[in-house]
Amino acid sequence: MDHHSTQVPQQFNFARHILALNAGRADKLAYVDDHGGLTYGELDRRVRSFAAALLARGIQPEQRLLLVMQDTVDLPVALLGAMFAGVVPVPANTLLPAADYAYMIDHSRARAVIASAALLPCVREALTMSRNQPELIVAGNEANAAGDTALPTVAAMLDTEPLAADAHADTGADDFAFWLYSSGSTGRPKGAVHSHANLFWTAELYGTPILGVREDDVVFSAAKLFFAYGLGNGLTFPLSVGATVVLMAGRATPQAVFARLVEKRATVFAGVPTLYVAMLAAPELPPREQVALRVCASAGEALPRDVGEAFRNHFGCDILDGLGSTEMLHIFVSNRAGDVHYGSSGLPVPGYDIALRDDDGHPVANGEIGDLYVRGPSAALLYWCNRDKSRSTFQGEWLKSGDKYSRDDKGFLTYAGRSDDMLKVSGQYVSPIEVEAALIAHPAVLECAVVGKRDADGLTKTAAYVVLGAGQQAADGLADELKAFVKGRLAPHKYPRELVFVPDLPKTATGKIQRFRLRDAA
Repeated sequence: MDHHSTQVPQQFNFARHILALNAGRADKLAYVDDHGGLTYGELDRRVRSFAAALLARGIQPEQRLLLVMQDTVDLPVALLGAMFAGVVPVPANTLLPAADYAYMIDHSRARAVIASAALLPCVREALTMSRNQPELIVAGNEANAAGDTALPTVAAMLDTEPLAADAHADTGADDFAFWLYSSGSTGRPKGAVHSHANLFWTAELYGTPILGVREDDVVFSAAKLFFAYGLGNGLTFPLSVGATVVLMAGRATPQAVFARLVEKRATVFAGVPTLYVAMLAAPELPPREQVALRVCASAGEALPRDVGEAFRNHFGCDILDGLGSTEMLHIFVSNRAGDVHYGSSGLPVPGYDIALRDDDGHPVANGEIGDLYVRGPSAALLYWCNRDKSRSTFQGEWLKSGDKYSRDDKGFLTYAGRSDDMLKVSGQYVSPIEVEAALIAHPAVLECAVVGKRDADGLTKTAAYVVLGAGQQAADGLADELKAFVKGRLAPHKYPRELVFVPDLPKTATGKIQRFRLRDAA
């Protein structure tokens, strides 16, 4: 099954592996955040100190450590330090309400929570709602300024005497290394449990050969480290080759992204489609000569063809659109440099196998839409305490992704929507993504979302929610013009019967459009 001769040893600790790889780069900059930098030598010392401090506090291997932390140099230290000690870090989305953190604290039975000072009020509220009462530790330069001098801090933990090189936890390649909670766009978030080897495999199969991260790169990911996508881009891939990473605590607005691309000279950038759309539409878009971009990545949802082409035309740099998931840890279908097919998610990443199946589990023909199944060495082990969901997603060697795709005769895979977003109109499947891609090609449209609405007869019809570009007006006749525009590009049954002009679209913290909210409102 494994297409690579590389083997992960039975005894394997990912954090120790990363420190060993970079032992000869002590003076090289590993991370630079909003407040300063951290060399590989300092990263090594801090990771060992943090591991020693956790064990000294009585936090034991396999116990969980919830991380509600912004992207600063403290976060990679906490992630790697916990793994080095065999403790299981659980990085959480920093944009959640207190009730979600309370759920995660109880569900993971976290022994301690580390929170950035800015997120303390929300985490404190979560602790009042949770049955568990884990220890609370503060991260960040402003920890004591928040008036919480009584709370232990990450800074104080880093004064602990580092563990010796051989005092790391003797973990196995398949041991629980960390968890990631899925974004929970439907229902409660699920805790995907990943192993130490899974991180190794995403770098081995995608980060180095496909994205092509190198030692001389400066990597900047708009997706944060608490996302599977951001964790690969901002930790696993660059640290596996000794590159430098730019971290940003705040929201990835186009202006904030531009500042880092220009000032830090990032050569590798990772974003999501909604951000690329916003960047291209922003008046502050820097000219090509002000940036050093070599390659970009996109995931989270399908990148519209026009967006990829417009970005390449402006910056002279391709966006490698791909498909990944929390459960597979990173991208397993991708475009690659020199063979980019905009509008497609690309080809399976070598080392992963893809199958498209119909509702009965049979393979579908090229050009037909099927459920996408994937198998490969970075798959999560299970969802914590959720046997039903584990069994329906992890099916033997195969993982059911919940995505629908079609494959062309050359093997390129094109996204057709989530299994629960697909529409059946007049008895035929309609991909909302396909309709959105057609609409967004119209110069008046900035972004849009297409959902199914039941008409008076109980039949599904397509409805499009459209955000117009700057200076565009929803003039009389524009809706009809847009319908005609789509009809000119797609099969007749696919055009949106209803168009609603809105100021913005509901999105998850990752920037994915929440079509289910529009469906509920419909």
